Amino acid sequence: MASPATYRAGAFRHAAGRLDLEVVQVTDTPEVLAERWGMPLGLDFTKPEAAIAALIAYADAHPVDAVLALDDSATLLAARGAAALGLPHNDPDATLAARDKGVMREALHQGGIPVPEYRRYPVASDPATLAGEIPFPVVVKPLRLSGSRGVIRADDPDEFFQAWERTRRIVLREGESLDRGELLVERYLPGFEVALEGLLTGGCLQTLALFDKPDPLEGPFFEETIYVTPSRLPEETQTAISARTAEAAAALGVREGPIHAELRINDEGIWLIEMAGRSIGGLCSTVLEFGAGLSLEELILRHAVGMPLPSTERAGDAAGVMMIPIPKAGILRGVLGREEAAAVPGVTGVEITAPFNLPLTPLPEGASYLGFIFARGESPEAAERALRDAHARLVFRIDPALTLTAVG
Repeated sequence: MASPATYRAGAFRHAAGRLDLEVVQVTDTPEVLAERWGMPLGLDFTKPEAAIAALIAYADAHPVDAVLALDDSATLLAARGAAALGLPHNDPDATLAARDKGVMREALHQGGIPVPEYRRYPVASDPATLAGEIPFPVVVKPLRLSGSRGVIRADDPDEFFQAWERTRRIVLREGESLDRGELLVERYLPGFEVALEGLLTGGCLQTLALFDKPDPLEGPFFEETIYVTPSRLPEETQTAISARTAEAAAALGVREGPIHAELRINDEGIWLIEMAGRSIGGLCSTVLEFGAGLSLEELILRHAVGMPLPSTERAGDAAGVMMIPIPKAGILRGVLGREEAAAVPGVTGVEITAPFNLPLTPLPEGASYLGFIFARGESPEAAERALRDAHARLVFRIDPALTLTAVG
């Protein structure tokens, strides 16, 4: 199950083919369009009760062994659907905790996991009033948007006013209710950030990969760029990161399947920033290989249907991926230097995924990247250098977006 915008479907279809598994891809689709397009199982994620009833009816005629969410939009429905079918699943309340930042903070706090000071405020609140209650610096966050959308740091009342208004506009455009919606405001945590890719079985965590994020994520926006594995942190710190992630999963009640966690390390300790009940996003999993050449998607599918898991030790040299940031808003007309970037020693691929001649929207409003650069090296440092060298050779032609003016 996934949204139409997912990057992940192709990799999972390929992995399923290698494992001789039959896959039914369910994309969030209005019922009318699903029928018109002849989809074998069209579900409207905005109508969960009807979607689950349709899933049960489908499974009566076509037995289903597992239900898997590929992105955040599908995690809650996948958990409820698997529960209705009697298949392994996470409790829907736990899935909500891994989907909603406010619920997550509360569950972590109740479970004894350190969290930054936080408050939830109604979207309709007056930011000027709130600024008098807040110890700066803080971060304003939407409760459910992913990919750092709408996440903005503020260091003083003026910046907070601007951050609040901007995040409010973003969530309202996404359908949040002005009357019932909320935003999260929490203390900004300095520190070095990592991403952990893991697999849970009955609450037991297997850490599959730990990525360093070498670019500072200090705000005002928090656009992720480079991931490199293996981590360069000391072994004892890596062990502590895995332990904190397992503790956080237990506090949230997440017990089965893939997780993707973001953590920060500073002098105060190890802090869980986010945990999602799905695997890493975008095309980033391309750089991961396990055992005798297995992809991350193959491991996840094997786990989901109860097939034996081979070695989960990461194979090969150091690897990295750059999510190419969108430098400015406008219309993407062309990309120069792709051949030169691909020829950089260590680079294994350059993928431009943004469509040409269509508008680009950078963070914090945007939800995508220009593309991805992949690299391998004898060391994490070598992989990181290759990514930076390749990115420096790319030139993006972005024209200003046209604006329409009414003449009366």
